[in-house]
Amino acid sequence: MRTNLESKIQNPPASIIIPNWNGARWLRGCLEATRRQTYQPREVLVVDGASRDESTAIVEREFPEVALLRLPENRGFCGNVNAGLRQARGEVLALLNNDAEPEPEWLAELVRGLLAHPEAGMCAAKMVLFDRPGVINSAGDFFSLDGLPGNRGVWEKDSGQYDGEEFVFSACGGAAAYRRAMLDDVGLLDERFFAYCEDVDLSFRAQLRGWRCLYVPTARVRHRLSATGGGPLASYYCGRNVLWVIARNVPASLLRRLWPRMALAQVRLVVESLRHVREPAARARLRGQLAGLRSLPSLLAGRREIQRRRTVADEYLLALLSAAPSRRTP
Repeated sequence: MRTNLESKIQNPPASIIIPNWNGARWLRGCLEATRRQTYQPREVLVVDGASRDESTAIVEREFPEVALLRLPENRGFCGNVNAGLRQARGEVLALLNNDAEPEPEWLAELVRGLLAHPEAGMCAAKMVLFDRPGVINSAGDFFSLDGLPGNRGVWEKDSGQYDGEEFVFSACGGAAAYRRAMLDDVGLLDERFFAYCEDVDLSFRAQLRGWRCLYVPTARVRHRLSATGGGPLASYYCGRNVLWVIARNVPASLLRRLWPRMALAQVRLVVESLRHVREPAARARLRGQLAGLRSLPSLLAGRREIQRRRTVADEYLLALLSAAPSRRTP
């Protein structure tokens, strides 16, 4: 008979954390999908950021087994998720967007990936479009040599080209699993990001500490793309937060080599935004880039601490960044 310790090691308790803000339209489908998981989580936790719709009523009325954490205000993806991470009791902490519905083996496959690879601090799922499940949303995320992050395989027809398990740069926070030990080591999401690129920042900090990210294609999720985000607000945060990721995480030795590529990529984004300056999203990106530049001095203290704790060599990071596909969608 296995001891309790052996059972915990072979079947680590898992928590599913679902941040929510006015997501009643999609929350029911998401929670019903968590009920169908073959690997039963220790808890499913909905973190509600002061929704004004029926979100909390749906959870309380239809999903009594789900824990509901009510926040007094919406703290954005980062703040809402962190509140859930602090309360969750699992050794595996899985994040799931409220507009995503995982297949029954999703959690089981993510846990299997972490058990099979002790060096992995996180696992990325295969995300496909909800209404077109034959089209990829994300097969893990990348961060390229020019400083732009993006989703591997986005908009590609799923023809099996991403069916191999492999190490990637980052996991999309919309459907990912994190090892508690990794989060204890590198910290939670940086709440200053509010939303967008916060998962890339977390993954970069983890990679600098030697924690790897495993892409698990058998952990599938159908995602309603930008159902709870997008638009000018997303453009603003992406414009700002990409600069923050670079400023906080790219080592000085690599910045000296890569800054021309990174600067050129930012200039190209500025030019593209100016070409479409009548569009609210384009103007928002420009404001975000300006805000990112203005706030760089405030990031220096955090950067010094992140770089002080780095354990990997430049060659390791260059290999990760060089593996990025040529198509970039930050």
